[in-house]
Amino acid sequence: MNTNAPASPAGPVAPPVPVRQRIVAAARRYFFTNGFRGVTMADLAEELGMSKKTFYVHFPSKTALLEAVMEHKFAAVEADLEQVTAAGSGDFLHVLRGLLACMQRHTDELQPAFVRDVRREAPELFRMAEKRRAAMLQRHFGKLFLEGRRVGLVRKDLPVRTLVAILLGTTQAIVNPPKLAELGLTVKEGFSAVISVILGGVLTRQEKGPL
Repeated sequence: MNTNAPASPAGPVAPPVPVRQRIVAAARRYFFTNGFRGVTMADLAEELGMSKKTFYVHFPSKTALLEAVMEHKFAAVEADLEQVTAAGSGDFLHVLRGLLACMQRHTDELQPAFVRDVRREAPELFRMAEKRRAAMLQRHFGKLFLEGRRVGLVRKDLPVRTLVAILLGTTQAIVNPPKLAELGLTVKEGFSAVISVILGGVLTRQEKGPL
């Protein structure tokens, strides 16, 4: 028996986080907090302790990094919304509260500087983000409104398609940089106001009240 063999590790060792994933996670924190214009690639490389050459191997431009950050964000939102829907299946109000809390939590991460900078500096990505946000709201709230109507908690005098269109249209009109600045609202506050007003007209009388 070889008594000089190295001892077995106490437990499994977590695999190292891939470089690309580390970059996206750091950029997400900095971009969302400080804005897109306020952070340079050199800042991020220094924060991560890597050379700019290594950094640019993974992301040749700041716009490419922004696109990856936004894709990462949308994937996280979609996963959380799916989890809420699956966990509360059959309970309309539980799912409604969960979806609202999820959307508000994720919008709270987006500071006004980031939304403003993306609209100005990367308008194509901004339009893509608006389309994806609309698709998510339409899919999840449309499905929920149909279920709410089935159990008598959502009004039946308007088509669900119309209710969702009103939600989307109002969100687009209010939760955008110029209007938020005009109203003195954050992204979270703007979205919360839209949801509060819209749901006040969607739910049946007996279900109106604090959610």
